Amino acid sequence: MPATDKQDYYKVLGVSRDAKDDEIRKTYRKLARKHHPDLNPGDKAAEERFKKVQEAYDILSDPKKRQVYDQYGFYSDNIPPGGPGGGGAGQHEPGMGFGGFDFSDFVNRGGGPARGESGGDFRDIFSQFFGRKGDERSSTPEKGSDLEYGLNIDFWESIRGTQVRLNVVRQEICETCSGSGSVGGATTVCPECDGSGQVTQMAGAMKFSLTCPRCNGKGRLRNVCPTCHGDGRLAKPEVVDVRIPPGAQGGSRLRVAGKGNAGRNGAAAGDLYITVRVEPHAFFRREGDDIHIQVPISVSEAGLGAKIEVPTIDGRALLKVPQGTQNGQKFRLREKGVMNTRKNKRGDEIVEVAIHAPKVQDERVKELLRELSQADQEDPRAAIWSKV
Repeated sequence: MPATDKQDYYKVLGVSRDAKDDEIRKTYRKLARKHHPDLNPGDKAAEERFKKVQEAYDILSDPKKRQVYDQYGFYSDNIPPGGPGGGGAGQHEPGMGFGGFDFSDFVNRGGGPARGESGGDFRDIFSQFFGRKGDERSSTPEKGSDLEYGLNIDFWESIRGTQVRLNVVRQEICETCSGSGSVGGATTVCPECDGSGQVTQMAGAMKFSLTCPRCNGKGRLRNVCPTCHGDGRLAKPEVVDVRIPPGAQGGSRLRVAGKGNAGRNGAAAGDLYITVRVEPHAFFRREGDDIHIQVPISVSEAGLGAKIEVPTIDGRALLKVPQGTQNGQKFRLREKGVMNTRKNKRGDEIVEVAIHAPKVQDERVKELLRELSQADQEDPRAAIWSKV
């Protein structure tokens, strides 16, 4: 059997093997948001981690794929749940029968392939379990895959909300064949298995009966749609209107239902997930629902106290600076932050003051500063010297 790169998908997502679907979905979204390339520009390690998380979620979020993975330790499209051919463990499988084993060939160690048989080794025989696909697609409904897009918005759009138009390339149902992948009702006999749906293959002295890889055991080939080349879907650009709610944070993930890739054989389409990245503001800084800002004040305002105007996301607001305010001191303006619609509550604005030293441009200013130094004999570095 060919070697396979076995990934521990449960370990990749950091969940237990008996984790429920909701836990897997929540963990995936958290990791996808953390390692998304749009949020980690130029970070190759984050990009590789994101791909592994995406691969793990693709398997573990699908009940059938997860069943195969749990049973074999890996996943292949050609292994149905329950084992090759869909049976339980230990049962005879029609997809890979051992009834054709020829003991005389085994004893004699010889003989070439008989008419209608194909020679090979174990690698050829088991290759269908590791991604080998024929020309015929499975008729089982398969939900469309989700899409991930990154979106840059400015600070004010994140605060107030906005409506954006996003250009998305997604797989849509082929109009020529209506998603079936074939046109016309006529089919032709599969030339590889002569219509039997089974092929015989030799591995040394052993003879195996396998499902025909070209027609997937159907025995007949359909007329492939010339537009989608048998896939049933086509990649097409689409403009999607996306509403960014007020208060959206950087790294938040929005879901647009049904705007992922189209499903196969009548299955539902996947979803579109949009990771928001907020561009920084010149002087406002957001932490959770609170807004932080640094505001300069004069020496006299800090020493004597004053009422000053400070900017907020709603406009100007009055802030009382008490007498003797120190550089770097912080003040809180209640409910002047971002509105949290889930909590129905606003955050606060945190104002940090920075004392601005006066410019000494004439003798009058110098004289006043000399008088101040004479009146205030306190050593501002006394606390430092006491601890040295």
